[in-house]
Amino acid sequence: NPFADFEASVPVGESLSYHEECDTKDENCMTFSEAEEIGRKGAAHLAFVLVAGGLGERLGYSGIKLSLETNLCTNNCYLEFYAQYIRALEEDSSTEDESVTIPLVIMTSGDTDAATRQLLADNDNFGLKDVQIVCQDKVPALMNSEAGLSMKSRWEVETKPHGHGDVHHLLFREGHVDKWEKAGRRHVVFLQDTNALVVNSILPTLGVSIAKGFHMNSICIPRLAGEAAGAIARLDHKTDPEKSLVINVEYNQLDPLLKSQGSSDEPDPSTGYSPFPGNANNLVLEMGAYAKTLRGEDQGVVVEFVNPKYKPDSIEFKKPTRLECMMQDLPKLFQKEMGQDVNIGFTMFDRWFTFSPAKNSLESGVEACAAGGSAPGTMSSAESDKYIQNQQKLLFSGMDVGVSTADDLVPVGGIPVTPGPRIILSPSFALTQACLNEKIVSGKSSITTKSSLVLDGTGINVESLDLDGALVVKAAPGVKVTLKDLVVKNKGWTLEELEGEEPEHVAIRGYTMNKEETLEISLTEPGEYVVEGDGKVTKL
Repeated sequence: NPFADFEASVPVGESLSYHEECDTKDENCMTFSEAEEIGRKGAAHLAFVLVAGGLGERLGYSGIKLSLETNLCTNNCYLEFYAQYIRALEEDSSTEDESVTIPLVIMTSGDTDAATRQLLADNDNFGLKDVQIVCQDKVPALMNSEAGLSMKSRWEVETKPHGHGDVHHLLFREGHVDKWEKAGRRHVVFLQDTNALVVNSILPTLGVSIAKGFHMNSICIPRLAGEAAGAIARLDHKTDPEKSLVINVEYNQLDPLLKSQGSSDEPDPSTGYSPFPGNANNLVLEMGAYAKTLRGEDQGVVVEFVNPKYKPDSIEFKKPTRLECMMQDLPKLFQKEMGQDVNIGFTMFDRWFTFSPAKNSLESGVEACAAGGSAPGTMSSAESDKYIQNQQKLLFSGMDVGVSTADDLVPVGGIPVTPGPRIILSPSFALTQACLNEKIVSGKSSITTKSSLVLDGTGINVESLDLDGALVVKAAPGVKVTLKDLVVKNKGWTLEELEGEEPEHVAIRGYTMNKEETLEISLTEPGEYVVEGDGKVTKL
């Protein structure tokens, strides 16, 4: 075990719940709303990094994952959705005197670079004003334990991706971190490519980082004791305190480490989960400490490792392997450059709020569900979890709306998904919990299970709505529209399982959406409007 010289304990962090306030007796405890508001005030000084070096092969898709649709209600792809979120932050942070621009850097690879650039070009960068790309190189593949090179042909070495740990050196090498620091950027957010739920946790995590002075803050989720997932842990060196650090520890390293201490990864009786938070691998870094660390001896090059898969009862590799590196191993560089002055922590959220990645094929997801798994990680489960998340949000804001539980899910294409309602709230509609509560009049609206709802635009307010069908409301900048005594009843939208051959971007979901009947209200001319009755639009 590489951590044999350490003892593991639970690090300092914050657990935030969208629904609950913290224990007021604990003066160090933050509420979700407090953390989110602090983060909102600091958003103007952010930079974003999107790690997108992999193709969608595990999903059964040959293209780039950023081009996949997050949902079938709006058909927005992942890159478009992340761009919408950044633009919403820009709009929310801008004033009459100053327009805020938030930069985005995308790390691609040789597999994804050209397609990512084309996706941006075809869509005018999805409205973003500052988008840059850094491209990582591949590394030689290794065929055996003696590190022999794997050859594609007599003269060509097989290569494989090096892992997302390359992102730190690339940001340093291309000068982005220096430029951000000089421009007054204070934090940088690192995101994965296909986890749309994570945007909800960015501002509260930033708020925790600001309040607690964290140089590195990992977005985390509750983790079952012994679960095969990485955990954030504090590692205290047995003989040299200067080597102690807080870092992600893989489950197959954590368990033997705890056993060597005479303990184990036991569930907390009060929560049922492990006391060690699960790593969702999205990060918020403080810019000053990050820049100082990257300027150190290693220049952002994180430690490599090798993880070959062996044939049964053999030391032969199943297939060629590679040296790889992970961006979450950055604490090793922090510790080297800053010693015990570095402050690393975590912020934990409920899984429904921040974590549902699309990473597995429909076939493997069906197998996982048949084996009793509850998180198949398919395109369909990620889409369903997005709808459920918005069900939770609207219920909290006072709407009469059902929230799907595990018992409510229905199989479509072999994957359990929500029967509805299918709800998409654009980032511009309600960036924060406080924004959402301001836009929804509590206790005066209801949405049936069969319904679908899309709200897209800063100026939308819902005073009273009775929805039994499909409703789409889009409000361009400068438009203010109130839904008042609006009653919508139509056939709505339904999911239909696939029959026969379909293009791979359709086949990976296992269904299509039949939009039988919709009330769509799209307002582009600036002004104030009311939509009432059966959909009558009146400009005030």
